[in-house]
Amino acid sequence: MTLLELSESYRAAAAPLRGRLAQLRRELAAADDAEEIWRLKRRIAALTPMLTEMNELAELTARYYERGYYRSEKYTL
Repeated sequence: MTLLELSESYRAAAAPLRGRLAQLRRELAAADDAEEIWRLKRRIAALTPMLTEMNELAELTARYYERGYYRSEKYTL
């Protein structure tokens, strides 16, 4: 598997997360119960960093070999 193929895998894996987050935000907007609101906010808070990391890794693996591409120090040794 090449890094470009890996990048596409990350993008594909991010799509359901993006959809789930959108659904949770809609549920949060419609929620009235304080406990339900708290539960939805916790779930959103747990999924958001996962989506962010998938997007960052998709970008990194897609552009890894480009000259001039600035790599985040988060993913370098």
